[in-house]
Amino acid sequence: MFDLSPYARQIALPEVGEAGQARFRAAHVLVVGAGGLGCPVLTYLATAGIGALTVMDPDRVERSNLHRQPLFAPRDIGARKVEAAAQAIRRLAPEVRITARAEALGASTVATAIATADVVVDAADSFAASYILSDACLAAGKPLISASALGLGGYVGGFCGGAPSLRAVFPDLPEQAATCATSGVLGPLVGMLGTAQAQMVLQLLLDCKPRVTGQMLRFDMGGLRTSGFRFDAAPEPQAPLRFVPRPRIEDLVIDLRGVEEAPEMVTPSARRMAPQEIGQMDLPKGRRLTLACASGLRAWRAARLLQAQGHDDLVLHAVQAP
Repeated sequence: MFDLSPYARQIALPEVGEAGQARFRAAHVLVVGAGGLGCPVLTYLATAGIGALTVMDPDRVERSNLHRQPLFAPRDIGARKVEAAAQAIRRLAPEVRITARAEALGASTVATAIATADVVVDAADSFAASYILSDACLAAGKPLISASALGLGGYVGGFCGGAPSLRAVFPDLPEQAATCATSGVLGPLVGMLGTAQAQMVLQLLLDCKPRVTGQMLRFDMGGLRTSGFRFDAAPEPQAPLRFVPRPRIEDLVIDLRGVEEAPEMVTPSARRMAPQEIGQMDLPKGRRLTLACASGLRAWRAARLLQAQGHDDLVLHAVQAP
């Protein structure tokens, strides 16, 4: 018989009970990212008794990760994050089935990655992965719990699964999109955001009211403020810029990476072009354009410029996201 004693304090909650604990045990949660957000997500979902966890991340543990990723220790430096995280989770909650996938989440892998998950957690430090996940979850009707942290602030939201997508709330990128690596972050902030993601997953599985999907939480720890709002009626954008796994043969492919960054272009027939040249080039409008760069950020900005010039058949390709 399954031992419920480790979960006695949460089973005591009227919102949980033995029926709720059974829901946790039957659930499969996909966590994309095993970094500052993913570590608390994995920890609290595993110790809450989630039956199956899958974690995806292609990176290895670095010394600079340790201040905000407490599943890892100095001895893990150089190891695959997903493997080190899985070992730590098995020590904390040996009854949880955890699958480690040392690979990036991209347009070519997202459909199979989310197929068996009941809930998807976006804990990736990549806006391309976030939008790819949101598009796939919206199409599949899967709930997506997404978070982003930067500096002393961040957000957690419940998207898709019957609610508007990430694109409905964030239809465009800020002028200066940055990452924790480029702009810095404090460990406790990502800990709070990841913990809030885990809380939202559990409340989603319990079908708590108000609904988790359609809810945004915002954290401004620089000002020691939190806030939130619902976005149930947010409209989906009419012309979203979508990521594709790879360019089509007939596409006109623009590779926005320089020669030093990428000696080989994304396809042999691609045209190499600097981002600042995009607005000056006379590009055909009767042919699909694929804009490619490493993360998708330069491609997104170039696509917005081309849309303003009348191009409407545009897709993005993030080379680092397979």
